[in-house]
Amino acid sequence: MKVRFLPRLDTLPPDRPEAGGPDHPMRKVTREVAFEGGWSAERARKVAELFDGLAAEWHTRMKDERWEPLRDALARGGVPAGGRCIELGAGTGHASRELVARYPSLVVVDLSREMLRQRAAGLGLPVRADAARLPFRDGAADVLVLANMLLFPAEVVRILAPRGALVWVNSLGDRTPIHLPAEDVARALPGFEGVASEAGWGSWAVLRRGDGVKLTNSRLSD
Repeated sequence: MKVRFLPRLDTLPPDRPEAGGPDHPMRKVTREVAFEGGWSAERARKVAELFDGLAAEWHTRMKDERWEPLRDALARGGVPAGGRCIELGAGTGHASRELVARYPSLVVVDLSREMLRQRAAGLGLPVRADAARLPFRDGAADVLVLANMLLFPAEVVRILAPRGALVWVNSLGDRTPIHLPAEDVARALPGFEGVASEAGWGSWAVLRRGDGVKLTNSRLSD
């Protein structure tokens, strides 16, 4: 089985926000990017503009209780501590606060310039980049964290170290606008396998490449 589901250890807290369901526009974008290569310079520009416009008030959305799935993933997903952690779609740094103490070598990436400008100091090394074409060498990430982030399978395979761990988090579960269930993340990454569960309002998965999955799309160096 590609994904083994662990039992939930807590109960679903009340008042989970209704951020986005199956009909949310970003849900369609998420699936197209993961399974159809549905990304272009024009789409990247529009997404960057969208999140630039949201950056100033983003802190009002990202409450602390949304990050219980990430904490649970780090605690129960067999994610290594230390090494180089790269967080994609890092935004203004809410998930980064959970990562920086565990990973002194934390690199945080976002397409939105304004999101990165809103970050507090000391929450990793910020890099503005398109996650469809990342400025990192092959195998650069011992841990790759995507929280409420689009999945670009080719780049995940390329930059994740051979024994590295992909941490996938939807902070509001299936109410997250940018959402894929764990089974679909594994389906988009043939040969990857791992564990998944739910915690707080959300869900998570930790996946690793199988022995037969190699780095692909080699093109960059540090």
